[in-house]
Amino acid sequence: MARQCRWGILGTAGIARKNWKAIRLSGNACVSAVASRSIDAADRFIDECSCQVPVNDRPHAFGSYEDLLASSEVDAVYIPLPTALRKQWVVRAAEAGKHVLGEKPAASNAVDVAEMLAACERNAVQYMDGVMFMHSKRLPMLRQMIASGNPIGKLRRMCSQFSFAGDETFQSSNIRVHSELEPYGCLGDLGWYCVRFFLWVLEGTMPVAVRARTLSTLQGSASPGTVPGELSAELVFPGGVSANFYCSFMTENQQWMHLSGTQGSVRIDDFVLPYHGPEVGATGIQDVFHVANTTFHMEHHASRHAVSEYSDGEYNSQEVNMIREFSDLVVSGQVNEQWPAWTLKTQRVLDACFESARHNGQEVVLN
Repeated sequence: MARQCRWGILGTAGIARKNWKAIRLSGNACVSAVASRSIDAADRFIDECSCQVPVNDRPHAFGSYEDLLASSEVDAVYIPLPTALRKQWVVRAAEAGKHVLGEKPAASNAVDVAEMLAACERNAVQYMDGVMFMHSKRLPMLRQMIASGNPIGKLRRMCSQFSFAGDETFQSSNIRVHSELEPYGCLGDLGWYCVRFFLWVLEGTMPVAVRARTLSTLQGSASPGTVPGELSAELVFPGGVSANFYCSFMTENQQWMHLSGTQGSVRIDDFVLPYHGPEVGATGIQDVFHVANTTFHMEHHASRHAVSEYSDGEYNSQEVNMIREFSDLVVSGQVNEQWPAWTLKTQRVLDACFESARHNGQEVVLN
């Protein structure tokens, strides 16, 4: 049997359950250990996940993160801990020789991210953030559409919204409204994806300036301060391309991306979490305004482009592709430097947006 990447899960956040299943479906990985702040919590997580997605060998339950990192039966760790704790445990994982898949935002600021990535580089371990859409087959299809100019022409504008309406319990007790644990609020949790997609479209080109405003704030009952509950931002890129995004914990489910150019546009209605089904796609649009004497028609011309890929929970879904690609790197002993580079760029843009919002939309220039 080919060697598998042995995963340890550092924390029992809800998103870790999705990646438990992704690891099981990957074909080149297994969960070998789970750590929580108590063995009982780790055991309970293993029992609940195994009930729906059984595994061949029961993972070891650890009552501390340190004990898991000391295990010789763990090659890589998935870290879904709160953002404020992430730097510490990424560095410690790297120093223990463990490869790291970390949730986003990567850390509290770009300085911390750079220190994390330096620790990973020193210890020759792979770092990757958990942006699942980066591993979807939809992106190569979109790249071809953008590069060919059909239907967009020359790209001029990008717009996006990622939002959900958190209920009363969310707004009072979720860690995402705790200013010490998740200081960027909706910007970190949701805006990260909008920014990453913009950067991906422009093949890593950074904006030259950003302006952002916090439109409303939230403060959990245990939080010492507020976090952005709604935020909008405007980004200006070299060559005249501009972008805008809106992210919110107060506006119901939307996750769309719109790319506009000199000849048409492309719209994706589910760019982060694909709608349930066996395909992921995008809509190309080239509307025509037709005038003939007294006749004024705006004609809608749209075509769907799609690839065969399940939305989630199947062998070829984006989260499984992510685990499979990461595990291949670990098993091969290779380190792909593009993944930490994406993380640092995204964090730098988020920092600029947060800084601008703190100063009522003052422009922040990125070097």
